Amino acid sequence: MKAVVCRSPGELVLEDRPAPGSPPAGWALVAVSHVGICGTDYHIFEGKHPFLAYPRIMGHEVSGTVIETGEGVDLAIGEPVVINPYLSCGKCIACRHGKPNCCVKIEVLGVHRDGAMCERILVPAQNLYPANGLSLADAAAVEFLAIGAHAVRRARSDPGARALVIGAGPIGLGNAIFARIAGLAVTLLDMSSERLAFAENELGFSILDGSRGAVPDLVREATSGEGFDVVFDATGNTRSVQSAFAHVAHGGTLVLVSVVKDDIVFSDPEFHKREMTLVGSRNALRADFDHVAASIRNGAVPLAKLVTHRTTLADTPSDLARWAHEKSGLIKAVIEIG
Repeated sequence: MKAVVCRSPGELVLEDRPAPGSPPAGWALVAVSHVGICGTDYHIFEGKHPFLAYPRIMGHEVSGTVIETGEGVDLAIGEPVVINPYLSCGKCIACRHGKPNCCVKIEVLGVHRDGAMCERILVPAQNLYPANGLSLADAAAVEFLAIGAHAVRRARSDPGARALVIGAGPIGLGNAIFARIAGLAVTLLDMSSERLAFAENELGFSILDGSRGAVPDLVREATSGEGFDVVFDATGNTRSVQSAFAHVAHGGTLVLVSVVKDDIVFSDPEFHKREMTLVGSRNALRADFDHVAASIRNGAVPLAKLVTHRTTLADTPSDLARWAHEKSGLIKAVIEIG
């Protein structure tokens, strides 16, 4: 089968790879249809991912069709599916408490093991969710949107709460969309005027342009000095995360959607006087995938505006390499495989 392989940082090629064999019990063989290109994929290509062994087939935002099943799998041949790329052990403390998204031994397709930038992939059947009427093109967007939907659910904010989403990339935009669906009053903050223009003009969000003034002043002005009830940081930037503590209102919540390699330092007196809640949000759960799929079906997600670029498996090596540094106008790129 054909597969896009990142052999080493900066080296992305189309290779012939052996097709997977018949699935073992509990697994299914899926013909890959569409794959979204994520920030993680760009980081792998650029050599910026800290926990990755090369060569690697990337790709974890995936839709496809079941073409063969192992023993005990209750999925029909020909079933269109969304793939949950977070493979969990089912036995650790997180899994026992219903949180396979933060499994102690988690393996993410395209990161810890080969992913779906290829024609066929073996996946545990428990990680396959019927598309239930979604097109396969739309189904490939469910995973990246589920990250934001999970973060919103983790915040446990009441409708009407003022929410600030920091970072207007794909994850931040998804976060903002699902915060709005949850009834929050959403403002987006970024340093990119281009991204903010898209968020405001195409998606209808209120914005704060961090390139046009001191961010603490902008936040105070936007909230009459009170801060936001809930702040989501989706930047992956250490300085942004550390600054975000000051944007939270007394009694409010800070949700860390992105992850950074560095230690986070904050003022304990400021944290305590606010009685602030600090929440980590990692990956997503089945409930989040289902919520996203339902929201796409009912038209609450402007998916046609979010998917700005498309390519084929054969053109992925050249296109992904170019998009890694040509970001103007790029929100989400999708590979059409099947």
